[in-house]
Amino acid sequence: MSVSETRLLFRHIDDPELATIDGYKRYGGYRALERAFKEMDPEDLLNEFEESGLRGRGGAGFPMGKKGSFLPRGDMEKYLACNADESEPGAFKDRELMLKNPHQLVEGCALASLAVGATYAFIFIRGEYWEVADVLDRAVAEAYEAGYLGQNILGTGKRVELVVHRGAGAYICGEETALLDALEGKRGNPRLKPPFPAIEGLYGGPTLINNVETLSNLRHIVLNGAEWYKGFGTEQSPGTKVVSVSGHVQRPGNYEIELGIPARDIIYGLAGGPPEGRRVKAWFPGGSSAPVLTEAELDLPYSFESLAEAGSMLGSGSIIVADETVSIPELALRTARFYHHESCGKCTPCREGTNWTVKMLERVVRGEATPMDLDIIAGVQENIIGNCLCVLGDSMAMPVGAMVRKFRHEFEETIERARESGPAPLDQSPADLPLTAGVAQ
Repeated sequence: MSVSETRLLFRHIDDPELATIDGYKRYGGYRALERAFKEMDPEDLLNEFEESGLRGRGGAGFPMGKKGSFLPRGDMEKYLACNADESEPGAFKDRELMLKNPHQLVEGCALASLAVGATYAFIFIRGEYWEVADVLDRAVAEAYEAGYLGQNILGTGKRVELVVHRGAGAYICGEETALLDALEGKRGNPRLKPPFPAIEGLYGGPTLINNVETLSNLRHIVLNGAEWYKGFGTEQSPGTKVVSVSGHVQRPGNYEIELGIPARDIIYGLAGGPPEGRRVKAWFPGGSSAPVLTEAELDLPYSFESLAEAGSMLGSGSIIVADETVSIPELALRTARFYHHESCGKCTPCREGTNWTVKMLERVVRGEATPMDLDIIAGVQENIIGNCLCVLGDSMAMPVGAMVRKFRHEFEETIERARESGPAPLDQSPADLPLTAGVAQ
């Protein structure tokens, strides 16, 4: 199966000089910033982003321009926060974008700041991404020296100050309000909403929060226009998407695709499919927090709307493939253990729900559960979804609930087999466990 990528963000990505400002400018870098700061009104710039239909690439898929329009107008201090805390199991696209083309993100941060009137911007990067953070620091320094950041950008009198802030390795800080608390020097805990960050965010000021990939798209929209951008993808999911493919595939990696192509083209055409002689048993279309889909659903269009209609979500665009060698109950247990370990414990449905789910799935794998316990597990997930301060609890409940629904027979078989032959040892700590049983990371 021959399938080709549609590269916008990944164009020239393999040129090592792209990470430098001179290399970036050779490919038209900072022309969008020059045009926006010298020729465009901030309101028109924001309207262009909204008209393009660009949806957030971090997980929620909310329209970027619409989100920016929620920030109030006026002279109050406003902020931009770039969420680069890429900690979702299966996600590694932002890492490559920042490592190989950091100036694309720096330019995007400046464009988004201009559009909403923010004078201070922060890139909150995952603490383990120390090498990427060093690359970003160099890119920001180069942009300051060239006059693309600072108090008087290109002599226009407009100001954007950009800081790269290293996180401390907490998954919860990928949640936008926990990220804001961490930026302020507090423990990364989700905030109660409302108020939403667009009204009361960083340091109490209106704040726009967007993902690395979302902001990296902005220069292309400014240079080519909203109508050009809508020429890619589908009506409800315009543009391209960088997809991270991992697990049981022969060519794992990042691929930039046009939204709306069949998922089969990504998994088999680009990533090579499972090893010879094996088949896809289950796949996460949007990272470990997305409800799993089956082999029968591989021909679904890979778009926000299609995956939502199928009962899952595009999420971060991270496809994890599991073939028939994977035990679904063990996969569910490892997924639950990860989210239980990463829960901040602030709200009861998540703190207690993740704990109970882990314990009950351990009973399944040990052969101590009954079919009634499977109904209880499913009920616990339903009680978690929509009742937490943030989506971390839902991120466990949605995939675990889907696995119990779609592979119930395998859970029952696992219980019976474990009763007869004895369970596998369960003495690993959550931090030592891989996300999936037998799936390459």
